[in-house]
Amino acid sequence: MDVVVTGRHCEVSDRFREHVSEKLARLEKHDHRIIRVQVEVEEEKNPRQHDRAIRIELTAFSKGPVIRAEAAAEDKMGALDLALDKMAAQMRRAADRRRVHRGRHTPVSVGQALAGSADAILVEEESDEETVTERQVGPITVTGDGPLVVREKSHAAAPMTLDTALYEMELVGHDFFLFVDKESEKPSVVYRRRGYDYGVISLELD
Repeated sequence: MDVVVTGRHCEVSDRFREHVSEKLARLEKHDHRIIRVQVEVEEEKNPRQHDRAIRIELTAFSKGPVIRAEAAAEDKMGALDLALDKMAAQMRRAADRRRVHRGRHTPVSVGQALAGSADAILVEEESDEETVTERQVGPITVTGDGPLVVREKSHAAAPMTLDTALYEMELVGHDFFLFVDKESEKPSVVYRRRGYDYGVISLELD
């Protein structure tokens, strides 16, 4: 397993690189298919964020889906341990999911999942008479003075079943996953609800 460590706004010592390689070796017991793990270390210069000064993102590439986890802490060692624990947990959940679904019938489609759901999505608009300021953050106009972090990512989208999308969501450790439904060919989002429940939203294209 190859380990590639890069730093953003910070220096990464050879000693820390060796420590990372030793720590990441434990991941192979959860998934022996891992080929390469990319480790990105980023330092936050804002003194108000001292307790989250170091952010580490782990991306594992294997013969299966890409697995990603990230965490922040006061120092590199703490952030690495947290991110590693998250990735190991995701790998265990993915392995459990493979065992549960092995030999099952064809996964349910997005259309079937939506047809069986009685939930409705309500969007409420609230008015505020107070004077607020607007500012431009990248392509987005921000109202008020609340902090906003804009991060854009683009991914190739191969059509997949809902079951596969759930599996991918578990691997990347997010509460939602954007995909193209294989049956309907619609852009769709699966998201985590309460406990082990999931919701699905799909777009009707004109």
